[in-house]
Order: sequence, then C-alpha cells, then structure tokens
Amino acid sequence: MSDEDSTTLPRRQLGKYLREARQAANMSLDEVSTLMQWSLSKLQRVEKGQSPQVRTVDVEALCRFLDVDDETTTALQGLALQASVKSWWHSYDDLIPGNFNVYVGLESSAQHLVHYRPDIIPGLLQTPDYARVLDRAYFPNDPPEDLYRRAQLRAKRQARINRKTRPVQAEFVLNEASLRYVVGSPAVMAAQLHHLANTPTNVSVRIQPFSAGFPLGIAPGPFVILDFGVDAKDREIAPTVVYIESYAGDMYLERTKDVDRYRQADNVIQQTTLDVASSKSLLRQMAREYQA
Repeated sequence: MSDEDSTTLPRRQLGKYLREARQAANMSLDEVSTLMQWSLSKLQRVEKGQSPQVRTVDVEALCRFLDVDDETTTALQGLALQASVKSWWHSYDDLIPGNFNVYVGLESSAQHLVHYRPDIIPGLLQTPDYARVLDRAYFPNDPPEDLYRRAQLRAKRQARINRKTRPVQAEFVLNEASLRYVVGSPAVMAAQLHHLANTPTNVSVRIQPFSAGFPLGIAPGPFVILDFGVDAKDREIAPTVVYIESYAGDMYLERTKDVDRYRQADNVIQQTTLDVASSKSLLRQMAREYQA
C-alpha cells in the first residue's frame, strides 16, 4: 500500500475511539448504522479508519448516540478535521483539547516500542515517586485528584509491559544524562535506577554513555517508534508511527521515508550504547552512589 493510498493516523485513531465508545455503550454495528442512516459497510470503514472523510457533524451525532462526553466529542471532531494528514503536528489545545491524550491511545495498541530518551526517564519506566515530582512541576495548578488520575493512567500504561501474559516488547535507550539529572532527591533517584536495573525480560534498557558523543552529528531529541504487529496473513495491522514529543505539542510521522530515517537513527544510536548487562551494572553502581 503506497503512502498516498493508505489510511492516516488521525483517521485510525478516530475509528478506534468511536469503536470503543460503541462497545462501551453495548450497541451493535447494525444499531448504530441504523441510527446514523448509514450502510453497515460505511460504519465499518469509519471504525477501521478506512473512510476517506468523516464530517464533524457526523462525529457529533455518533457521539450523541453513544453518550460520549463533550470534551471527548470535541477531540474526536478535531481528529476528523485532520483525517487526511500524514505527518501530523498536534499542538496542545489546538482543535483537540490538551488533556485528551492521543499518544496514550496509540501506545495502547502497539505491540513493540522503541524509545530513545536523552534527558529524562520515560513514563513507562518511572517509579511513582519520580513521576510525582515531575507531575507537580509540569502541572503546578492541577488539583490533587487530577494528579491522582494521571498516576493511575501511568500505572495502567506500565501494566502492558509488566504483565505476565503477552507483555508488550519494549526497547529503551537512555542517555547517561537522564541518570544524572536529579529528580526529587537522591533517595528517589536511587529507587528509580534500581527499578531500571530490574525490568522484566521483555523490556531492555540500554545506556548511551557520555563518551558516545553525537553519533548522528546532531542531537535528535526524544522519539518513540511504535509497531502494531501483523495479522494472521502476516500483513501490518497498522503502519508504523514515529512519535516526537515537545513542550508545545506532539509530532506523529508515518510516511515511509520518515519512519525509515528514524529507524536508521535508532540503529546508529544502538551501536553507541552499553549492552544490557553493562547497562544494568552502571545503573546499580549509580544507584549506590545516590545512596552514599
């Protein structure tokens, strides 16, 4: 399937959320298609992210039938407006409310994750104490109940890589700087590094030491490559997506040439890291230093 003919991330995410809302409402495809005065095949295409265009008024009507709250309805209308976009810049509070987390919905469908994080421990690997310090700084005006909900969401995300049955495969490369920046206190850092050194076998953590320099000739910044697995016929369930987080918004790339560029970057970075065993040794050594 060519880049021009394939589906897009906003279209697929819109379909995913609408499908989940229909299932949560205990409504069948037949029931919803009748309410919308659509053919069954049209609703199926929308839920699979294969419909070339979904009008915002239709999204609003669907959400009303499915008892979707106003904030989520607004977010889904924003996805519909950007349904044709291949490389998608999601600016916070622009079309889609800032607290509607598109990335988390995407991550929940991924079967394999590749993280490069040069500056901070990723959320999937954060201990509650480490995360709590960051949340209080990044969301200074949030009431305690909102911070609690964020913690619960993070724990739910982490469960996918920590569960015993069919856990998600995840590879993490952390720059040594992320281990040196003190978040909270030395005690918080010691516990966090011990946690990194004891991840399950489906999760690899490798450290890129300061001595690696800049193997790409530039600092690429943090990124995540998300793969969604294959079906029974060995076909991609969904195209690979590269996620790039920034302070003002998020970028989602799915054009083949963009994904290939980040895969090549990951290959170069991997060659500059310590192996898993040496990385664990370094993490435990640094944990002891924080405890001294």
